Amino acid sequence: MIFRRRTLNERLKQQAGLFEGSEDTRQPWDKAGIHGVHRPREWDDIATLAAELEGERAEFVVLEGEVIVEYGPRGIETLVGAISLDPPYRAEAVKREDGLWAVAARRIEVVTLPGVEGRELEQAHHGGERTLVIDGQRRFGSIPALERDGDYAVRGRRLDADRWEIEASLL
Repeated sequence: MIFRRRTLNERLKQQAGLFEGSEDTRQPWDKAGIHGVHRPREWDDIATLAAELEGERAEFVVLEGEVIVEYGPRGIETLVGAISLDPPYRAEAVKREDGLWAVAARRIEVVTLPGVEGRELEQAHHGGERTLVIDGQRRFGSIPALERDGDYAVRGRRLDADRWEIEASLL
């Protein structure tokens, strides 16, 4: 019979009650190798409808009483009616066979930022340092309407005039 000495790691695990022989005491989800956070859902509502529109795809933003078409054919209001979300939301539509359109939408946050120049912006606060980048250029100061508690990052893109679509994340 060959004598096998246990490693220090095995002895410590046994003393702590974490390891009994060869039995794996991990949780079932850990044994399968599933780790981390699931991927967030991309769309809040999806619909299919028949519509006679030119083109193959469309992108638009629906605000209260207004549709901002970023890309697509005339008559896009037909596609707006298929979505059951309350505004504001961003939607994309793709033409499928037989005149069917697939429309997908996700809720967005819209803020009014008067006097802010540019098309895209990023504002972040991390470890006591604030940064503001507008159209790829670092700027001094910050935009008070975008500030959050703690460490955060806010990205925004202009919808029209003073209205911006923003997405905020805690760091």
